[in-house]
Amino acid sequence: MSLLVIGDLQGCDDSLQKLLAIAPAADRLLFLGDLVNRGPQSLAALRRVRGFGDRALTVLGNHDLHLLAVAAGIRPQHADDTLQEILDAPDADELLDWLRMRPLAHFERGALFVHAGVLPPWSAARSLELAHEVEQQLSGPNYRRFLATMYGNQPARWSESLTGADRLRCVLNALTRVRYVSEDGTMDFRVKQGPASAPPDLIAWFDHPQRASRDTPIVFGHWSTLGLMLRSDAICLDTGCLWGEALTALSWPERTAVQVPCPRFRRPR
Repeated sequence: MSLLVIGDLQGCDDSLQKLLAIAPAADRLLFLGDLVNRGPQSLAALRRVRGFGDRALTVLGNHDLHLLAVAAGIRPQHADDTLQEILDAPDADELLDWLRMRPLAHFERGALFVHAGVLPPWSAARSLELAHEVEQQLSGPNYRRFLATMYGNQPARWSESLTGADRLRCVLNALTRVRYVSEDGTMDFRVKQGPASAPPDLIAWFDHPQRASRDTPIVFGHWSTLGLMLRSDAICLDTGCLWGEALTALSWPERTAVQVPCPRFRRPR
């Protein structure tokens, strides 16, 4: 079965339709998270991906989690959010319940798929185990209690001794927010530019010399200033659709990419 992996949509449903019209035929689709928010068609994008049924899988991104927190009354909307049409939709409850049941990490055909990244001590297998710990909270009856504890940048460094909300928050931040880490593996959430502009004390998570997952290709999004990156061990597919750049799909394991240009919905970065 062929697999088509698609980068961050962020509510750009028209671009998704154009991309699928030119992409190679695929038995299954895999979305790298951030289906919604900041783009103009968040509701349409969410409905479309859900409508693919078993043909499509998506891992959760930080904007998807933000939608769940806003819907649960945990967080207010930001000025640049485009989530209200989802909250007002007649099928909002069904869409939100479907979304919170999605995984945070997925392994298939020798690759690990996540929204943002993994931490240096984690192998691919350990990343999946830790993702499952958080997934159990999101999909369970007390998910609102979990959503209320997921925000914050601490603890920024992984330890197997972490427990409770601190443990889950650290895992979630790595899988959905990380770009850079320090030499000791501490996550940094301030710097969002590409590695050429990063301070010398920060390392792109996929370049950390002790990365335990280095033998597993990791396919991710989240990092639009990094853009399309097709390395043997790390592949980024967030190519800034929201910013007027492109939406990208990758055939896996063939590693062939196709793109469509996108209209700009946000000011230049």
